Amino acid sequence: MKFETQTISVRFVQALLSNVVTRTDYDPSWLSNTGFAPELLNLQGARITMEKFAELYRTLAIHTDDETLGMFSLPLRNGTLKYLCLCMLSAPVLSVALNRFCNFYRLINVDVQFEVSHTPEGLVRIALHEVGHLGSSRVLALELMLMLVQGVSSWMIAKKIPFVRICFPFPKPEHAAEYKHLYPGPVYFNEPTTALYMDPAYMNEPIRQDQNSLRKFLRNAPMNWFYFLETERPNTYRVRSYLTERMGQPLGLEQVASALHVSTRTLARRLADEGSSFQRIKDTLRRDLAVELLNKTRIPVADIAHKLGFEDATAFNRAFRQWTGSAPGAYRKRLQ
Repeated sequence: MKFETQTISVRFVQALLSNVVTRTDYDPSWLSNTGFAPELLNLQGARITMEKFAELYRTLAIHTDDETLGMFSLPLRNGTLKYLCLCMLSAPVLSVALNRFCNFYRLINVDVQFEVSHTPEGLVRIALHEVGHLGSSRVLALELMLMLVQGVSSWMIAKKIPFVRICFPFPKPEHAAEYKHLYPGPVYFNEPTTALYMDPAYMNEPIRQDQNSLRKFLRNAPMNWFYFLETERPNTYRVRSYLTERMGQPLGLEQVASALHVSTRTLARRLADEGSSFQRIKDTLRRDLAVELLNKTRIPVADIAHKLGFEDATAFNRAFRQWTGSAPGAYRKRLQ
């Protein structure tokens, strides 16, 4: 299953729009022209694909000429990310590139500043200090800035960096379950400083990108800022990948464990160690595929139920309502 087909709570769209809709030049067509149904904003439990979220982000940034969508005192004009990356590309190794990253932000942003340092435990800390008052956008601003630095860092060295620790200074939010798709490492809340911690060995990794690959990186942004880290939860990833092509088959834990050449007990234990379970993986996969199929196709609901392995449309309707708070038919109408 492509990462793009995984879904994210519509709450993030609501947060993106919080500053945009107050602009005097705001036009609802900015959303509708992307195929996003504004009605979903008021639907409890609604979700959109990562791909659609990234498209919305890019569209809003273009229309507002602000790549941070009003989250800071001064806008970051379109092209900011491009010139940031150009500054970093000529660095020999990641440590030099991150130093340029910090200096670049010191010049353009008066509300937040990045700092790279070493901890007594021997880890590298990339801290995000709040210099100004971030107001109601604070949580989203901190979330996105950490996604940005982790995404740019990993892309520069062409390796997904598995961060040792990811810290936020605010209490655990209601949408914290989404973080497993946003941050490659364990997340902690109520910490003194917003920060990423990583193995110092990555600082010596050479920069492996160039201006040609930068074009694709910018074209897909912010998709490259977040990702499902396969190495962090390998068993969860293997089960999800195996089920993706076989959703119409009545597979249980026993059959999947056998196909993956492990015992049922061992697979269940490994999934539990990763904070997951077979049923949770299956339900999440069904939910994400259902949202994608309802959004991108005209396949009848009954056929979607069959493709996803439900006994009948009634069972699918009941499950989808539990996932999103809406029946699949009503959900699709809001997308039209």
